[in-house]
Amino acid sequence: MEMNRNEVCWCGSNIKYKYCHLAVDEKIAEYKSRGYTVPRRKIIKNAEQINGIRESGKINTSILDSISDKVKPGITTEDVNRLVYEKTLELGGIPAPLGYEGFPKSVCVSVNNEVCHGIPSQDTYLKNGDIVNIDVSTIYNEYYGDSSRMFCVGEVSEERFNLVETTKAAIDVGLTEVGPWKTLGDMGQAINDFAKSKGYSVVYEVGGHGVGLEFHEEPYVSYVSKKNTEMLLVPGMVFTIEPMINQGKADVFVDDKNGWTVYTKDGSDSAQWEVMVLVKDDGYEILAH
Repeated sequence: MEMNRNEVCWCGSNIKYKYCHLAVDEKIAEYKSRGYTVPRRKIIKNAEQINGIRESGKINTSILDSISDKVKPGITTEDVNRLVYEKTLELGGIPAPLGYEGFPKSVCVSVNNEVCHGIPSQDTYLKNGDIVNIDVSTIYNEYYGDSSRMFCVGEVSEERFNLVETTKAAIDVGLTEVGPWKTLGDMGQAINDFAKSKGYSVVYEVGGHGVGLEFHEEPYVSYVSKKNTEMLLVPGMVFTIEPMINQGKADVFVDDKNGWTVYTKDGSDSAQWEVMVLVKDDGYEILAH
């Protein structure tokens, strides 16, 4: 939609268009004319929205911090769920997963060969040698934060430790390709190339997502994409980087009983770290980790 330079900007900032998003829109139009996939305006956040998402991200990070010393042998995944629920409420937030499309718990806890969306259970005890992903998502003042971490339970094997650390390193590799006027494919290929160079595979059926005003927004974020493809990165975009990296093959399946939990098809271990990232004029900012 064309706008007059002196109209209030479409982003809701209450600033004149010429001082706000005019230059950005002109650059987006240039890339679009060259065949790039560009973001819709609805997923480009203004300063007020970014501040709100940043605050939610801080709480999300604090929740993960609060449980980091409690992930030990003998704790159940339901214990983790309870701790996350209580801490979220204590900090003034709402657990975003609870009731989301029928999800029954406040957090996803995925152990060993569970790729993601593990449902906490009082019957599932964490054992010495396990690796576990704890994925926390928070609503705070109607804004969303989202991040996850891997935990090594007790003493883990060298193979599991290396998988966890390589997956964490893949995030850093991906971040080197995040910035304005790059593409999601730049980041996706960097992560995929790195993981494969270490002998691992990257899950292609599940990826990251835009986030902030809703739990899941555009764009879908793939980690098996190619450089100079996928959506153009523009200042004000917020999305997750959360590659799922497998010890064995990339193939996965969804539990047909609970309809949520994703497993590796060959039974191999899987690891995932997740950060929530803002694209800025001069690079990026991690809003939750």
